[in-house]
Amino acid sequence: MRTWVVCHLQLKHITRSFQNFVLHQYQPRKSSSFHSFSSQNNQSRIFSTVRVLFLPYDPSMLSCCYRRFCIATHLFDKMPQRVFDVREVHFQLVADCIKLSLRKPNIVTAVVVHCAALKIGALAYLPTSTSLFTLYSKAGDFTSSRDLFEDIHNKDVISWNAIIAASLENKCYITAVEFFEKMIKDQTRFDSTTLLLMASTLSHMKNFDQGKAIHCVSMKSGMLVDISLCNALINMYAKCGDLNCSDSEYLFEEMEYKDAVSWNSIMRGCLYNGDPDKSLCYFIRMTFSEEMADHVSLSCAISACSSLGELNFGECIHGQGIKLGYKDSSHVSVANSLISLYSQCGAVDVAETVFREIAYKDIVSWNAMMEGYASNENIHEVFDLMVEMQTTGSFRPDIVTLTTILPLCAELMLSRKGRTIHGYAIRRQMLSDHLPLRNGLIDMYSKCNLVEKAELLFNSPKERDLVSWNAMISGYSLNKYSEKAQSLFKELLCCSSNCSSSTVISILSSCNSPNSLNFGKSVHSWQLKSGFLNHILSVNLLMQMYINCGNLTSGFSILQEISSIADVASWNTIIVGCVKGDHFQKALETFMLMRQKPHFNYDSITVVNVLSAIANMELLNQGKSLHSLAVKSPFGSDTRVQNSLITMYDRCKDINSARKVFKFHSSSNLCTWNCMISALSHNKKSREALELFHCLPFKPNEFTVISILSACTQIGLLRRGKQVHAYMFRYGYQENSFISAALVDMYSNCGRLDNAIRVFRHSMKSESAWNSMIAAYGNHGNGEKAIKLFHEMCESGIKVTKSTFVSLLSACSHSGFVSQGLGYYECMLEKYGIKPEAEHQVYVVDMLGRSGRIHEAYEFTKGLQSNASSGVWGMLLSVCNYHGEIKLGKKVAEHLFKMEPENVGYYISLSNMYVAAGSWKDATELRQSIYDQGLRKCAGYSLIDVGLG
Repeated sequence: MRTWVVCHLQLKHITRSFQNFVLHQYQPRKSSSFHSFSSQNNQSRIFSTVRVLFLPYDPSMLSCCYRRFCIATHLFDKMPQRVFDVREVHFQLVADCIKLSLRKPNIVTAVVVHCAALKIGALAYLPTSTSLFTLYSKAGDFTSSRDLFEDIHNKDVISWNAIIAASLENKCYITAVEFFEKMIKDQTRFDSTTLLLMASTLSHMKNFDQGKAIHCVSMKSGMLVDISLCNALINMYAKCGDLNCSDSEYLFEEMEYKDAVSWNSIMRGCLYNGDPDKSLCYFIRMTFSEEMADHVSLSCAISACSSLGELNFGECIHGQGIKLGYKDSSHVSVANSLISLYSQCGAVDVAETVFREIAYKDIVSWNAMMEGYASNENIHEVFDLMVEMQTTGSFRPDIVTLTTILPLCAELMLSRKGRTIHGYAIRRQMLSDHLPLRNGLIDMYSKCNLVEKAELLFNSPKERDLVSWNAMISGYSLNKYSEKAQSLFKELLCCSSNCSSSTVISILSSCNSPNSLNFGKSVHSWQLKSGFLNHILSVNLLMQMYINCGNLTSGFSILQEISSIADVASWNTIIVGCVKGDHFQKALETFMLMRQKPHFNYDSITVVNVLSAIANMELLNQGKSLHSLAVKSPFGSDTRVQNSLITMYDRCKDINSARKVFKFHSSSNLCTWNCMISALSHNKKSREALELFHCLPFKPNEFTVISILSACTQIGLLRRGKQVHAYMFRYGYQENSFISAALVDMYSNCGRLDNAIRVFRHSMKSESAWNSMIAAYGNHGNGEKAIKLFHEMCESGIKVTKSTFVSLLSACSHSGFVSQGLGYYECMLEKYGIKPEAEHQVYVVDMLGRSGRIHEAYEFTKGLQSNASSGVWGMLLSVCNYHGEIKLGKKVAEHLFKMEPENVGYYISLSNMYVAAGSWKDATELRQSIYDQGLRKCAGYSLIDVGLG
């Protein structure tokens, strides 16, 4: 209410003053222009403008404003007319009116003053008309400004400069150039201000050629003595990207007198063109000159230090800024630059101190601090600061704020926060005119697996650019919608032939299966035609595509073609692709070929992936050789390499070497501890794994929990398993399907099937959880329930795997369901597409052996021929031992002695068979043979957990 009264009184005062001014000072002749102004249509137009200005206020106020405005114009029209001499009129009053209006320009004031000038004939006075079209320009009505300028007949250089400045102010750069051309044609003499304005215009247009022409005109006319013009030319050259051509530097050095703006212009130019070193050199020169650095100089120098990561130099400039008195609130730009410097150099705590010391922060301060937190992975602080900005700082997030936060939401898959930002952008009407923000939202939704929402944004009627297309194609590829990605790429090529390297990356990522090979080949052809194979990155992506599609031959042939220019990334592309596709031998061969090159080079990625291939093939000697190579290289202390070494020794069953690696790097990170705990658990060192877990200096994560549950399962520690279960609930790991499966295994192996069933019912029923529950029923002799659960799994749409059939065949074996088990084995490949492996064959032999069908089991094993593993023959030997089939057992044992001569277990099994049959002589001879070969059987032991069950 108070605001309405104030505005009402102000408008009343303006109207009354205007009436008095007109009635008492002048009696001008009636003007057709003013009649046009006071007509019904124009009054409505002006009232619409007033309405926009007073939009937040009450409608009754607008009505009152309109009535008073109409009365004013009516009285103005009805006042008596008389002829007068223009020379008698004092135009200074109108000029003063315009000067005052320029402080807070608006369209209504401009129109009213225009009317007054028309009435008294002041438009004939050139300074008045020039000031008036300047007022229109500053009020945002450039059309009226231009029309008024065209009506002036006796234009001088000031008028031309004013209209060029108005064009520049309203971002009508081409119009400004046109006015300059007209000015030259009218043979109006220009001055240094004209050239300064044109230099600024051409810098915005990035028109280097015309900018050089202005420079030549400046030299020819002898106007380069004007420091402001020189500064504008330096800025123009920098904006046109010509700093390296030394034109701006040459001009700078030729300047006889340099002010602070000159130094700032050349420093900003260096920064703009990506040369922070040179920018700092100019700053150092400035400090030794007569000119004192101002807040712009300091900001430029600090930004240069940020780009170079020069924290020490930046701290010196910080100290110099404090000495010069730029710590106060009036120069917040210096503090903002310091926040960016300290953040980029990792000193985010110092950046926060600088931020908190700013008395009057602007939106840039908040954005700089948020970006600093984001770059240093202080994610929670970013969102907390945004809330603080709106509550205590009274600032609303702008485009920069949103574009800073959106990548975090995308990277961390914070879809809820991302949707909140989307809603805020819609509410503030930011999406309509800001394409990068919409592209950021498309990327965020794609990375958060919300492709439908990304599609809605992409398919909106708003404008889209190449970034939009790339983001959507990448989103489809990322979410495994390969066909949609490829279809959209074809649509892009139909719409526009302008593509970028990001387009290539996005579309090649969609070619990740043999079904996409033909499309990938067509993309290869398109790359050849479009010239995208000139860069090594594109070639590397192409090799990766062929390997992902299973065409190793094409991938290797491309590598051979570029072997002379191939970099580390090229070799890594082949090695990583082979490891991901389980082509471990090929990965090792590629590494050996890489080592034969004259300029052999590799990095931590190479070592990690080759170690992974060696681990999967269990090649201990090659692993040790690579370990030696890694120790000699700078990557020997890399945490990822150390973790890979522990895992490699774990897979190769060399736990002592794994312990040694861990001993030297035990303080690395949680991943290192997880690798060691997992290695101990895999190698049946469960007690040691539990002891190491008790010494863990980090907060355990899901991987730690799974490894410890595996250790508890091996030694039947139900009490420890329950403690881990409680820990899991405390830290919210209950939704992890792998942990649920490990819990089912633990409770089942510890004899608590009821707890295993309860965990399964309340878990996220993933493939691993189903497999564990089927195995649990089988281990407890509930074969019928295991089979029923298997069918439920198939009906629920969960894809069965080889592990599923291992659990199912184990259940059939333990429960004596031989015919069902054999039926499932026979239909594995035909019905479910799973090729039987040694793990499945072992349980078939076990099934047949348990039911007394020993010879049938032998024929089955013989039928496997060379594909039969030692595990299958070993199970057959156990069956023979159980049924006392000494003749068949001897034949099987001899076969095993050839396959694994150092496995003492086979000798012991045959010896026990001899003893059971009373053949002591044969048993004694076999025992002597074991002694002669130096073989030893590991001592057996039993465990009991004393405590609460």
